[in-house]
Amino acid sequence: MPTWSLVSICVLLCIVVRWGVSLNSYSGAGKPPMFGDYEAQRHWQEVTYNLPPQEWYFNTTDNDLNYWGLDYPPLTAYHSWICAYIAKTINPDWVELHKSRGYESPSHKLFMRATVLVADLLIYIPAVVLYCLYLTDGSSKKKVSTLLCFLLYPGLILIDYGHFQYNGVSQGFALWGVLALGLGWDVSGSMAFSLALNYKQMELYHALPFFCYLLGKCVKLGLMGKGLFLLVRIAVTVLVTFALCWLPFLSDPHQALQVVRRIFPVARGLFESQLVSKGARGI
Repeated sequence: MPTWSLVSICVLLCIVVRWGVSLNSYSGAGKPPMFGDYEAQRHWQEVTYNLPPQEWYFNTTDNDLNYWGLDYPPLTAYHSWICAYIAKTINPDWVELHKSRGYESPSHKLFMRATVLVADLLIYIPAVVLYCLYLTDGSSKKKVSTLLCFLLYPGLILIDYGHFQYNGVSQGFALWGVLALGLGWDVSGSMAFSLALNYKQMELYHALPFFCYLLGKCVKLGLMGKGLFLLVRIAVTVLVTFALCWLPFLSDPHQALQVVRRIFPVARGLFESQLVSKGARGI
C-alpha cells in the first residue's frame, strides 16, 4: 500500500480515537463552583470576547481572577477570542458575560470538543505527519509506525480530549519548529517555537535544546561571518514574533508586567485552591 494511503489511515484512526474519547465526560463536569478546566477554557472565551485586551489579565468587577483568571500567554488568549466569536455566532448564551459562568449543555460540549479537534487538525497533526515522513530514518513502514505512535500517544489524547485542554497547539508549534530546524530553515523554526512559547509557558521546558542547537550552529558557522548574520536574523525573528504577540500590552509597561505576573505566578505563592487543576493544565 502506498505510503500516503497508510498515512491517511493513521490520521483517520487518530481522529476516530480522539473523538471517541471526547464523547465521554470531562474533568469537573457538574461540579460547582469551579467545574474544572473545561469551564476555565469556556470562561476565557467569555472574558476575551466581552472585555478589551487591557482587562484580560487584570482583576476587575467583570473579571474575577480568582475564578479561572487567565494565566497563559497572549496567544492562548487570542485563540480563546477566536473560539468565542464562533461560539457567539452559534449561541450567545455560551459566552454571555457573568451569566454564562458554569454553562454546561450537550451542544456546548460538542462545540468545545470540536475546537480541540480542529486545532489539532490545523497545527499538531500536520506537523507530526511531516516530521515522521521527512525527519525520521528507516523504511516507509517504520515511518508510518512512528507516525501511529505519535498520533495515538494516550497522554496527550486523555488530557486534551478527556480532561480538556489544547496542549496539541503548543506542542504542534514546537514540532513545527523542530521540523523547520531539521530542514535547515532556522529562522522559520525560531518563529514557530516563539509561537509555542507565546501559547503556553510550559514550552520553556523545550527552550534550552532550541537555544543550544541554534547557538551552536551560529558558532560553528563563525561568529565573525555567516554565523553572526544567522544569529542576528534569529534574534530579530524572535523579537518581532514576541512583539506582535504582545502588541496590545506593550503600550503600557504596567500592562506587560501584569501579563508576566499572571503567566509566572511566583507572587501568588505555591498553594492555591485550584492547585490540582492548574497542575493538570500545565501538562
